[in-house]
Amino acid sequence: MTKSDSSQPADDDAARKRRRRLAEVFGDVLPETTSDERGAAPAEDRDAWYVENRPPHHGG
Repeated sequence: MTKSDSSQPADDDAARKRRRRLAEVFGDVLPETTSDERGAAPAEDRDAWYVENRPPHHGG
């Protein structure tokens, strides 16, 4: 057994830990489906959130 053979499991373990840590931090980078596969999003009033959250002193 050479030195490179004995370090292989340690390298695999380090790579596995690194991938797990990256997944914890960044999550899934790509969605499972693309927007064209999901279909159209329901139409919504773009101002609805602003109207619902309008401060009382701004009228309404």
